[in-house]
Amino acid sequence: MKKAPLLTLVLIFNISFLFSHEKDSVTIDPSWSKKGKISFMFNQSAFSDWVASGENTLAGNVSINYNFDYVKGKYSWKNNVITSYGLTKSKNTEFTKKTDDKFEFNSLLGINADAYWYYSILFNFQTQFTKGFKYSKDENGKEIRTKYTNFFSPATFLIGPGMLWEKNKNFKFNIAPATTKLVLVEKELTLPNEAYYGVEEGESTRLELGFNASGRLKINLMENMTIENLLNLYANYLENPENIDIDYTMNLVMKINGYFTTNLIFQTIYDDNAFEGFQIREVFGLSFNYGF
Repeated sequence: MKKAPLLTLVLIFNISFLFSHEKDSVTIDPSWSKKGKISFMFNQSAFSDWVASGENTLAGNVSINYNFDYVKGKYSWKNNVITSYGLTKSKNTEFTKKTDDKFEFNSLLGINADAYWYYSILFNFQTQFTKGFKYSKDENGKEIRTKYTNFFSPATFLIGPGMLWEKNKNFKFNIAPATTKLVLVEKELTLPNEAYYGVEEGESTRLELGFNASGRLKINLMENMTIENLLNLYANYLENPENIDIDYTMNLVMKINGYFTTNLIFQTIYDDNAFEGFQIREVFGLSFNYGF
């Protein structure tokens, strides 16, 4: 009989290390405010002599969220840059796979009309940094991959005039009933029946005109617990306007003390040009916060 080791290693490790740098810049022009945050996440699962079996994995993620806003008199110009990139490596696959890959820039120009209402112009740009793949197995059962996305494939631009209602930075929504949407892709990746992000096979662009609505609501549920809700809606007037694109994100933050928080993120996306159904992402982690 094989002698059991003195210590059987059973490690399920999920720690998020969050390094944040936040700074309001008012020395040059008090109308400008700037605020940034850098986040690092590390995730590991390791097993040794574990009867129920398990898969050793190692993953890491880095993200940057930066805001630079201008507010003076009846004018406001608010900008936000969000970038994130993550990789995971599993013992049972030869490929290193992405867990996150995003670049997004948001800009909203507003001119006060009355009280909380503003005439607005929105601009949004989204793409990714590196190639994305679909994974399958060949006739021998070996895992293979096929390139499906790339930098600027897809790349999405939104621009449109509208009205912004903003009570404060935590409670606002914007309506843009005449929003132009431009989708850019690589021709070589397009598929029949507009199955690749709605772009015709052999083409590289798709132009839409539609209705866009977006909002943000952040509230304190109780002491040391906040919830943030982000919602974006888009309907294309030119094709199937009843198929509304939905992007909803919930971020629940539970503060443990001045350094640690527990975060629960839930995101769901519905876009029938990208996928027939709801895409769902869930993230739960313990964060260590450092700010200066």
